[in-house]
Amino acid sequence: MVGGPKLDRIDINILSTLQEQGNITNVNLAEAVGLSPSPCLQRVKRLEKAGYIQNYRAVLNLKKLTEHVIVFTEVTLTDHRRKDFVKFETAIRQHENVVECHLVSGGYDYLLKFVARGVSQYQEIMENLLDRNLGIDKYFSYIVIKPVVEKHAVPVHDLISRD
Repeated sequence: MVGGPKLDRIDINILSTLQEQGNITNVNLAEAVGLSPSPCLQRVKRLEKAGYIQNYRAVLNLKKLTEHVIVFTEVTLTDHRRKDFVKFETAIRQHENVVECHLVSGGYDYLLKFVARGVSQYQEIMENLLDRNLGIDKYFSYIVIKPVVEKHAVPVHDLISRD
């Protein structure tokens, strides 16, 4: 959210720490950013209210839970009217196996990230999407062999340069 309340160094440190350790106690967070607990909690509440913090969540270790496959899929729509994008995006938001969907520039329209039990389930999902006439012209699938880097945090200090 650009244009919200001004962030100082402590706010940025709070955001950076919380995205790495969402379940950190307020006492430990306060210690990590050099505040006493009460002002730290006030800052966190202000950051939440301003929309800088969207939510807190647990990151699951899928390898421990079950066998699965991650597939990145490039999707190109047949037509490029506003209603075509709205129709596709509305449908894709509701699909639980789609964990990311990005409208992109370049040689295709969307980049999707699927998580499925296996390749056969992924193919069933794609066939179902095609059967629903969502305006998909073509798609290309890329099955992940091995994740090399998976970060769930962004470089807050680098992105919010205070030069």
